[in-house]
Amino acid sequence: MKTQAKASAPAKVILLGEHFVVHGEPAIVLAIDRRATVTVKMRSDQKIFIKSEDIGISGFFINDQFSPLKGGGEAERKLEPIYAVAREIIQKYHLKNGVNIEIESSIPIAAGLGSSAAVSVASAAALLSLFDLNKSKDDIFKIAFNAEKIIHGTPSGVDPAISTYGGILWYRKSQPIRRLDIDVDLPLIIGNTKKERSTGELVAKVNTLRRHYPSIIKKIIKAGGEIVKRSVKALREGDLKTLGELMNINHELLCAVGVSCEELENLVHAARNAGALGAKLTGAGGGGCMIALVSPEKIEDVAEAIDEAGGEVLITRKTDAGVTIER
Repeated sequence: MKTQAKASAPAKVILLGEHFVVHGEPAIVLAIDRRATVTVKMRSDQKIFIKSEDIGISGFFINDQFSPLKGGGEAERKLEPIYAVAREIIQKYHLKNGVNIEIESSIPIAAGLGSSAAVSVASAAALLSLFDLNKSKDDIFKIAFNAEKIIHGTPSGVDPAISTYGGILWYRKSQPIRRLDIDVDLPLIIGNTKKERSTGELVAKVNTLRRHYPSIIKKIIKAGGEIVKRSVKALREGDLKTLGELMNINHELLCAVGVSCEELENLVHAARNAGALGAKLTGAGGGGCMIALVSPEKIEDVAEAIDEAGGEVLITRKTDAGVTIER
């Protein structure tokens, strides 16, 4: 039996369709080439030790009791999803040993880029590899999704799905998540406002508007769905000009339902003015990140413009590499 195993999984951006997906319309999600890497080592006792140097937290779980070493009470909240993954695997496969789990990540946290799901997926893959349980990506997804349910109640499953399978996913509530096999290079620049926000509050804001102005908001939601459907054609044809225009329209619809903010607007308009093909908020809005689709010759100009407008810049692109066992 191995004494150590390592796996990595990618971050994600919502390309199109956020918020409207809550109301039954589709969304398109991309895996990007920022990754979380998890290294696991066998222990001789039954403790589960988890450490994330990037955010300075660590601690032990034993029999569902947590003892922090670094990070206090905050550490338990942040490490619990990884513990849920480890516990499920240990219980499901009747394993006797504890493990050390070490996390390294190049994914910004609390920015809507799926950092916690990437860590959960990489943890599941590394643990299954450590114990020589040769499981499929579907098994890895189910374990990470079950852990997410324990923590979040009724998640969509799209974050662990994109981290597991990579590439481009089509997601619509109450329908199976579909991977779109589209071979297209999508150079993206992410601008992080670093402004914290509550996804729940922003979803509630849209719900309130829908109650007050049902006929108007329903049309906006429907238009959001039409944009996603039209974007699949643009992706298949490699038509980045049209895709960028659809991103711009999608952003204005999100503004119309009140989920943008001054910081996001500054970054979006700076990117467009510097020559981005399209730019929009990604995720919940109200802070967090925006994305810009750029042609290769404009990458430096757009990155500089976002930086000057106050955004933390990440230059990235779509990746087809989902969860990977590192040798």
